Amino acid sequence: MGNVLQFDETKYIPKAIGDGRIGSSIDGIEKVQIPDDLLINNCDDPVSAIVESTYPDFFNHSSDIDYLQQRAILAPTLDMVESINEYTVSLNHSPEKTYLTSDTVCMSDNSLSALEHVHTPKFLNSIKCSGIPNHSITLKVGVPVMLLRNIDQSSGLCNGTRLIITRLENRVIETKVLSGDMAGQKVFIPRMTLMPSDTKIPFKFQQRQFPIVVSFAMTINKSQGQSLSHVGLFLKKPVFTHGQLYVALSHVTSRKGLKILVYDDDGQITNEARNMVYKEVFHNLV
Repeated sequence: MGNVLQFDETKYIPKAIGDGRIGSSIDGIEKVQIPDDLLINNCDDPVSAIVESTYPDFFNHSSDIDYLQQRAILAPTLDMVESINEYTVSLNHSPEKTYLTSDTVCMSDNSLSALEHVHTPKFLNSIKCSGIPNHSITLKVGVPVMLLRNIDQSSGLCNGTRLIITRLENRVIETKVLSGDMAGQKVFIPRMTLMPSDTKIPFKFQQRQFPIVVSFAMTINKSQGQSLSHVGLFLKKPVFTHGQLYVALSHVTSRKGLKILVYDDDGQITNEARNMVYKEVFHNLV
């Protein structure tokens, strides 16, 4: 039996994770038992279930700034986040507009001629990595988005700022800020030249695109700095309990605003979240 998740009702932070009493097993198979009142059970479609739990009566609140600014779904991976965002955007019945990137390789003239047949536009368009938007972004008025770059730090328009789309044009997007001191203020987002910082990509390329991503759902790592009254935690894969799970749970401001959908290794809904510990990380430490 795994340790039971407990909450500090004053600070709304999970005690057992915060003080290190969960996830300390040497063999790396410690499990965190999720209380029944936090679980989402008996659902045929997990994406639909987590969206309905976090965004109830969405159709009647799809343009409500107060409703959207306090809610988000958190997941460990980009693939999970994208599937949730695509589904939730489809629930918004406003006309859609799709924006495509312009991608180019950053090489010297001599290198470019040798590699242009390898790094084709189609290949560059297919690359997905953290910190840059996908080649194709489909947006609608009323959809919340998150900035991926610092645009104006003095005005609070930083990487991680959440906005809601109010108008879509070809070369600029009109939005309103969802959180912080600028909440409700109108801002315009231009296209920018972006370069991925992922070191796993063995070459440099740049894209021209709006520096935003849909944020009905976001990765747990990207959610740092957010404070939300309603959080849906989508654990289709195990997470680092002391890191990602703690971060995810500490963003919700009350226990009643948290719902968790967690799966085991066989793809079945469970009430236990595995704590992944990679022991090799601790090898050769002084």
